[in-house]
Amino acid sequence: MVVETSPGNYQAWLKHANRLNKEVSTAAARALAEKFGGDRGAADWRHFGRLAGFTNRKAKYLDASSGLYPFVRLIEAGGEVYPEADRFLTGVKNEVERQRANRERLRNGIAYMAPVRSEDLKSIEAFRADARYGGDGTRIDLAYTVYAFSRGATAAEVEAAIRSRDLSHKGNERRQHDYVERTMKKALATIDRGR
Repeated sequence: MVVETSPGNYQAWLKHANRLNKEVSTAAARALAEKFGGDRGAADWRHFGRLAGFTNRKAKYLDASSGLYPFVRLIEAGGEVYPEADRFLTGVKNEVERQRANRERLRNGIAYMAPVRSEDLKSIEAFRADARYGGDGTRIDLAYTVYAFSRGATAAEVEAAIRSRDLSHKGNERRQHDYVERTMKKALATIDRGR
């Protein structure tokens, strides 16, 4: 189904053969948003689309001359499962499984590296004070994470270090969590490439 939520803005709803769990539903929505240039921030299992026949009450769509909001219009509706559903969902489920394995790996730390006592590690503050990073918090977080993981720090220790600075500019708690997780994944990939 395709609806026009405001002039020139559309939502597409795809029907799957079976009900998806929260994790797969969110992953599918984000993959589709990324592929087709949609809003990834609104792509998860909790975000329902706008219903045709109602108005889009966002202030930016208020017509100042009439005082009215635009109606959400139904553009197309078929009701069938889309032809690529099985293939697409197989890929999404594989990616969800891969990410789950990565999270497990992060939770357990990096077992193949010899641990170093945490008091022997440079602190993240040493990286923050290093002029090479020019005060760029993202670069500092990644450099520290690569350093700490390569010396056997656990994911919990690294996360605590990254969160020792204010991350509110990254967005809400979920976005902050995503930032920390992305940083740790990128660090692990960097370490793996160097092995």
